[in-house]
Amino acid sequence: MQLDIHPLHPVFAAEVIGLDLTQGTEPELANKIHAAMDQYSVLVIKNQHLNDDQQMAFAQSLGTLESTPAQVSIDKQRLKHRAMVDISNLDESGALLGANDRRRLFNLGNMLWHTDSSFKPTPALYSMLHARAIPPEGGNTEFADMRAAWDTLAPAVQQRIEHSVCDHSLLYSRALLGFDAFTQEEQQTFAPVPQRLVRKHPGSGRRSLFLASHIGAVHGMPRPEALMLIRDLMEHATQKERVYAHPWQVNDLVIWDNRCTMHRGRAYDDQRYTRDMRRLTLQDSAPTLLQPA
Repeated sequence: MQLDIHPLHPVFAAEVIGLDLTQGTEPELANKIHAAMDQYSVLVIKNQHLNDDQQMAFAQSLGTLESTPAQVSIDKQRLKHRAMVDISNLDESGALLGANDRRRLFNLGNMLWHTDSSFKPTPALYSMLHARAIPPEGGNTEFADMRAAWDTLAPAVQQRIEHSVCDHSLLYSRALLGFDAFTQEEQQTFAPVPQRLVRKHPGSGRRSLFLASHIGAVHGMPRPEALMLIRDLMEHATQKERVYAHPWQVNDLVIWDNRCTMHRGRAYDDQRYTRDMRRLTLQDSAPTLLQPA
């Protein structure tokens, strides 16, 4: 079988036409999706009327699910599957989160450029986000191609950073927003972990930057210099010619490869409109320091 693929951007991202994932995913289809991900790194599949169980089954057909989503107030669970991340502005009763609810304030960090689970020892492979309800305006998701970001760096910068190791933590990214209301247990859970700054993508063979707002240190570098370097790289990586902005529609399923993209959510009126998005994340094969450079 051949996938009907329509590119959405000059350097990455594509829409797959004609799939119905409620019917299950045979190994041949899973292999085709992996191949398309290796080429495009972001796939949009529209009109997927998935329930939670069907979304779980699709994700598991592609790899191993992360079992422990990074959230605060995990005792207040709205969704039935612990592995499913609640990317919404709703509390456990289905009401809008209050303006000062710590879950809302924590989730504002999703509007920073980031890579899912780069703060875990073994980071993420794919993320799969499904739209159940969307606001009438705002709330887009932007994606940046980190392979193109590497390719367009000056050779001197590539040589300078190609062996660098960075520490990633949710504590770092949320501190950028002034959020520090972590319990002692959460501080231990989100303790910094080391990751390569430059990775080789196994499917495409291309090198990519592994950036995120979760970076708070670069090994062997004074912290102010390290953070300035990361800021410069983030600004380079997110130039408009390397960014695809996805305007959501209900029942869109978007899959992205966290090994070679960054993303961020955009603002919407979350005190007025409901945004119900549900994400599943696959675990990568090993910590980046144990993967081929």
